[in-house]
Amino acid sequence: MRAAARVSCRLAILALGASPGAGHAEDLRAALAAAYAANPTLAAARETLRATDEGVAIARADGLPSASASVSETENLVQSQLSLGDAPRALALAGTLSVPVYSGGAVRNGMKAADRRVLAGRADLAGSESGLFAQVVAAYMDVRLGEETLRLNRAEVETLRQTQRATADRFHVGEVTKTDLAQAQARLALAEGSLRSAEANLVQARETYGQLVGHAPAALADPPPLPGLPASVEEAEAHALADNPDLAAARERSRAAAYDTRAAGAARLPKVSLFADAGYSDYLGGLKVLGYPSAAFPQSFTSADVGVRATIPLYQGGRPGAQIRQAEAREGAAQDNEIAAERQVIAQLRSAYASWQAARAIIAYNETAVAAARLGLQGVRAENGVGNRTVLDILNAEQELVSAQVQLATARRNAYVAGFSVLAAMGRAGARDLGLDGGALYDPALHYRQMRRSLGDAPGHQGASAPPQPASTPARTTVDTPPQTGTIEGG
Repeated sequence: MRAAARVSCRLAILALGASPGAGHAEDLRAALAAAYAANPTLAAARETLRATDEGVAIARADGLPSASASVSETENLVQSQLSLGDAPRALALAGTLSVPVYSGGAVRNGMKAADRRVLAGRADLAGSESGLFAQVVAAYMDVRLGEETLRLNRAEVETLRQTQRATADRFHVGEVTKTDLAQAQARLALAEGSLRSAEANLVQARETYGQLVGHAPAALADPPPLPGLPASVEEAEAHALADNPDLAAARERSRAAAYDTRAAGAARLPKVSLFADAGYSDYLGGLKVLGYPSAAFPQSFTSADVGVRATIPLYQGGRPGAQIRQAEAREGAAQDNEIAAERQVIAQLRSAYASWQAARAIIAYNETAVAAARLGLQGVRAENGVGNRTVLDILNAEQELVSAQVQLATARRNAYVAGFSVLAAMGRAGARDLGLDGGALYDPALHYRQMRRSLGDAPGHQGASAPPQPASTPARTTVDTPPQTGTIEGG
């Protein structure tokens, strides 16, 4: 069921890129793909996840063998007269190997906690993706709304200018009063102010779009229908509880905290390890004992030993108890945060669903209002021609039509944004859900697999044989992007 919805969503948005009416317009899929490739916030989320992946290697290292070596060369500048053996210089080499055998479960539980945090990090990345896409969709629709509002306001100003001129002509011949002329002038001034405000709002929408997508918006095509929307809020809740990335991240962090509590309890348990030591000392022919010549004594020594070491904690100043209580408190906090995340997801989903349903109904109402206002304006103008309506009636009818048109455009924008927010809350607004797989997508598991295979200490441990991640456009500043304007095609 979910797979079919993902396929339909992918096909619908892919079809937009090939729609015959789009021409050279920028479509929503292209905007989402550009943001996915080069948005710095999303790039930072990927880097954060890679850092989280390394927590598994760090936890694993405590259970693996460790080896060290040391080299020292000593020059004795002042020698004691009471020393039985002395040498002007000495060279010492030492090596140590330690193999952990038992650590009370600290390593095992630490790795499990780290793995759970990796899963939480992947969910965070998915949430960053869907959150970014929701912002891009809103910005895309805001630009379209700003342009439509500007067109309507500009048309209103032109209409009111014609009305004002016609009213002035009629005033000069005595057909209307000075009051009618003043009303036309006032309404024109208000419309010009609304036009300036619409231009400023369009600039703001375009700058927000550039901030998210990385380039200024071109002519934006109509957005595609949103597929996979639920038939009921209950259906949406079921998907959200199963697939919402923010809720999934909170659940994994709660599980990680439980493993942290178990790992903290290991501080009170014994630890067992194997060890091996080897050493070599060389006095470089300078060893003297009780005045005998150095040739009479061996000038170099070697040593080696192996053994088993068991460490049994008896008293540690209360540290283990405090660490356990601290871990338990953090586990409780993580469980509470999981409930809080669930509440937030449900509230956001229900609110978005209600907004989506309301906006759909408002669209129908406003379509009726626009048709009625357009018909009413025609009637008022006709009746004014025979003296049954005043200039104010025409002005009011014109304002009602523009207001209804703006409200209709706003409702369409709100319905689309709210619908996408429902998809995001359901966990259906990721890159794969939206069909952004025209090229390779970022695979969060790839770095994890490379990290798990690596046992080296060098930072460049992945090797040339590691499969590369898809190339991304480097995030760049938008300082060099020209400031946006509040103009549209035609003026």
